[in-house]
Amino acid sequence: MPYDPNDPFMRRFHEEFPFLSATMQQPHPQTPAYDLEEDDLIQEYPVIASRDIVLYPRMVTPIFIGRDISRRALEAAQDEDLPLLVAAQRDPTIEYPTVDDLFKIGTEITIERMLRMPDGTQSLFAHGEYRVEIIEIVHERPYLRVVGRRIPEHIASFEHDDEMLRRAVLVLFEKVTFFNPSIPEEVLIASMNADDPGWLSDLIISSLPIPLDRRQQILETTDPMERLRKTSIFLAEELDVLELENEIHEQVQRKMEDSQREYFLREQMRVIQAELGEGDEFSQEILELRKRIQESAMPEGTKAKAHKELNRLSAMPPMAPETTIVRTYLDWLLELPWGKPDEEDIDIDRAEEVLEAHHYGLDKAKERILEHIAVRKLAGDNMRTPILCFVGPPGTGKTSMGKSIAEALGRAFARVSLGGVRDEAEIRGHRRTYIGALPGRIIQTMRNAGVVNPVFMLDEVDKMGYDFRGDPSAALLEVLDPEQNHAFSDHYLDAPYDLSHVLFITTANNPYQIPSPLLDRMEVIEFPGYADFEKHLIARKFLIPRLLKEHGLTDLGLHISDASLDEIIRHYTYEAGVRNLERELAKIFRKIARRVAAGKTVRKRITPAIVHDLLGPPRYEGYKLEDGDKVGVATGLAWTEGGGDVMQVEALIMPGKGGLILTGQLGEVMQESAQTALSYARSHAQDYGFQDFDFDKHDIHLHFPEGAIPKDGPSAGVTIATALISALTGRPVDHTIGMTGEITLRGRVLAVGGLKEKLLTAHRNRLKTVILPKRNEKDLTEVPKHVRRALHIQFASHLEQVLALTLLPAPEPPPPESEPPPSG
Repeated sequence: MPYDPNDPFMRRFHEEFPFLSATMQQPHPQTPAYDLEEDDLIQEYPVIASRDIVLYPRMVTPIFIGRDISRRALEAAQDEDLPLLVAAQRDPTIEYPTVDDLFKIGTEITIERMLRMPDGTQSLFAHGEYRVEIIEIVHERPYLRVVGRRIPEHIASFEHDDEMLRRAVLVLFEKVTFFNPSIPEEVLIASMNADDPGWLSDLIISSLPIPLDRRQQILETTDPMERLRKTSIFLAEELDVLELENEIHEQVQRKMEDSQREYFLREQMRVIQAELGEGDEFSQEILELRKRIQESAMPEGTKAKAHKELNRLSAMPPMAPETTIVRTYLDWLLELPWGKPDEEDIDIDRAEEVLEAHHYGLDKAKERILEHIAVRKLAGDNMRTPILCFVGPPGTGKTSMGKSIAEALGRAFARVSLGGVRDEAEIRGHRRTYIGALPGRIIQTMRNAGVVNPVFMLDEVDKMGYDFRGDPSAALLEVLDPEQNHAFSDHYLDAPYDLSHVLFITTANNPYQIPSPLLDRMEVIEFPGYADFEKHLIARKFLIPRLLKEHGLTDLGLHISDASLDEIIRHYTYEAGVRNLERELAKIFRKIARRVAAGKTVRKRITPAIVHDLLGPPRYEGYKLEDGDKVGVATGLAWTEGGGDVMQVEALIMPGKGGLILTGQLGEVMQESAQTALSYARSHAQDYGFQDFDFDKHDIHLHFPEGAIPKDGPSAGVTIATALISALTGRPVDHTIGMTGEITLRGRVLAVGGLKEKLLTAHRNRLKTVILPKRNEKDLTEVPKHVRRALHIQFASHLEQVLALTLLPAPEPPPPESEPPPSG
């Protein structure tokens, strides 16, 4: 425990017991231990376990006795006239230590004075006598009692060779005393007069604020010179720390003095300017802010809050830290758009022209926007602004449709991407109590838009997440609810803000990843994938003219043939949208632009051969039909966020123990579909002629190729059941038929989603027949007519109908070879 003259207990010690204070940190006149007889070295000791102090021989140190185990040891020493042993605990948190919890070297003490404190604890002024090694345990309860051996104290004077070490230690200690005012000057004087290296080490270490384990190291070192060497190391480390602390303190002090000096000078300047009748810049700024608040269109409640904050600002010194915080808050309030929107000039014909000029197809989305414009023209501000949600694969024009809607309405367009947002404060902002607080993205974007009625697009609303910082989708519930968003509350503003004039449009790839309460507030408009002919028209009408202009090739007279465009669409892209198609076209134009810039001649008509030369070999061959009908192989139609796809299911029967093996990175729903198909097949084994098949002695392996791609969903149930029953019966499956549908345990075929995308991919991959659930017949109106005409579409309400269309008769077994007639 380091000596602290400012400690209240130590001050009382000096005032009441000056005769003991004078001997503290001084050598005791008692005869040292090296004169002891051999019989006096072994003693029995009651033990006081100390949590945070190490006592040294010939030093007076206060000890506080509070634990019952320590009080009993003190009483036993007094009753039996035994010496006391103080040993430090290895772990100070242990309330009832044993001998194993103590260091093996402690200090024998005599009590100079004892005080009883008002709280029941006892305070001892202990004088260290000898180092003692614990050699045997007497008992541990009700107090610690051991047998110890006194370690002789080798008193030695400094030799000539040791003088350099002594001087180095004293120099270090003097520097430490200079930087640490809690070390008394008397200790430094006593150390300079010390003529014993052991005593000098103990004296210095007892006054240093170093860890307990290092104090114990000094106590356990019996050789005086070795002890002094360790002390020099500890002094050097402590001096490094103190010098660094002092340097940091001086730097902070200089900055504070500079800041106070600047503040004082500025205050003097303000007073002088006030005496001369000249208003300073800060005062002029306050007047300007007050005028702007008064002229603002913000509601009265918000305006009163702004005036209150302005009054606080005017009472602050210009250089106060909070001045910037209040000023920034007022800037946000004044720069936000407030009030009612301006009168709109709504022209339905112009809006329709804008939408048609920028986008091909997307009839449902265009029709809904024109309906909104028409109702707004008739109802004015009385109508409730809808919340639209554009759902579809990437690259189908969702974001660009939002920009076209803003242009058609004559409004400003604002966009916020919510992909990867996990913090609720991104939506609602941070409270002003935090350093660097800002409003949420909604308020930030409204300030950037500058109007109260922009077209506000919230992109990738299905890509949000949540963690310990809150759920941003829950914060969006208030934003996207027409009943609540007229008084949206941002944590930073701490004032209601009207969002009811904003036309919110959200986009998503997968509506199933949007939380249900949020999806319920939005009107979903689907953006289906494009057929090949639609991509052809979009490229011809929109993409190619824009890319030619961007690459400076408009006047060159380039022409991409229809065959070349179809080649790019079918063999260089594989998507539901047109984003990759645009990239491939841009790649062609970049290569042509490079040749033109180099002065080389280029062909103005781009043929399929030139496409292969510029883009390399085809990357996508599409789905290839099997060479023939196979047993246990069925073709399914799948729908993903990227559009439709063709998927094969392979079933294989092999000897085993009745297990079902599923491979191909399947989700839980698809695994359940496989279990359902197997259960149906086993329950109808007699109907399909494999009632003698022993399921307990065979394993069934279902594989879905392209195993690196995750697959999930119930619509593969029909395909799985067909492949499985084909493998069990040995009947091949017609390889020209694609199918989709969910099955039940009774074999019913249920409706599925993504019908248009699935039929488009079936047409693109040249399937001839498609089997669909009967309940999806009504959805065919969304499929282009030319696709319906090209495909032979069959509907099924039960799996028996599917199997009747897909399973072919089992091949006849080859006749046995006849034996040749005998010769002769």
